Amino acid sequence: MGFLLRERASTAVELMDLPDCDPHRLNNTYRQFAVINRTLSGWRRLYVRELRPLLAEGPASLLDIGSGGGDVAVMLARWALRDGFTLYITGIDPDPRAASFAQKRPPVHGVQFRAAHSADLVDEGRSYDVVISNHVLHHLAEDEVQQLLEHSEALAGRKALHNDLRRSPAAFALFSVAALPFRDSFIRTDGLTSIRRSYTPEELRAIAPAGWSVERSTGFHQVLSFRRN
Repeated sequence: MGFLLRERASTAVELMDLPDCDPHRLNNTYRQFAVINRTLSGWRRLYVRELRPLLAEGPASLLDIGSGGGDVAVMLARWALRDGFTLYITGIDPDPRAASFAQKRPPVHGVQFRAAHSADLVDEGRSYDVVISNHVLHHLAEDEVQQLLEHSEALAGRKALHNDLRRSPAAFALFSVAALPFRDSFIRTDGLTSIRRSYTPEELRAIAPAGWSVERSTGFHQVLSFRRN
């Protein structure tokens, strides 16, 4: 297994990204992502450490790039509402299937979704206090990561936080077992592919431009971060 993960599987393809994948299994994948992201992705810690202090200063806006089925955006919005804060969230995804799924969710105060690429928002001159992404970096080639970070700097007024998997044999082995209960979806197959496609901290540091830092998060995650002084 260590040999399998020694180098990033940059050409591996996740089934849910195929244009002709089973729509039923795709929708189940979006639904089941909510459990994965709530329990494994570390957003509660990021919310407490990175977002709650900012929200305590007053209302804030947040852009979720590659928002998928919308569960991270909804999760952050609910935490902010529960804490008595005002947080306006825009979730964007270039895949119209993901955007459509998110737009059909029960409405949550302050949250909106649209089918768009980060380049579209840069062209529109948009600006947000915080820019985030979850499990997006591993989908991108190195030049695409550079483009995402360039767009993030243009769109983020305060900080950008790109949360993603950290490739390791332990992550692969544990997820292989932990994902067994998720049936009739692409969760397990694509999750293992995602780990194989993900960057190590050293690989991310090697391609991160000045001003960006790679920080360890919970479990088998890492955050590529940018903060304005």
